[in-house]
Amino acid sequence: MNVADQIGFAAAILTTVSFVPQAWHTFKTKDVSGISLGMYSVFTVGVALWLVYGLFLQAWPVVIANAVTLALASAILTMKLVYR
Repeated sequence: MNVADQIGFAAAILTTVSFVPQAWHTFKTKDVSGISLGMYSVFTVGVALWLVYGLFLQAWPVVIANAVTLALASAILTMKLVYR
């Protein structure tokens, strides 16, 4: 693995892991009052597009990070819709 991929994976891990506390807190408390439906909707679509972009480029740090982030953001968005 080259240095660029190492940096990419480190950035991917940090930015992806940053969603775990929000997802866990929302799942645990079912409190979605502080979550913007508009922001998470647009963000989730954006992450999905980054995932597709990464697949086209075969940029695995981008693919892996955005696949996990998409799962977490989708879970938060789903909880926002369910727990209104």
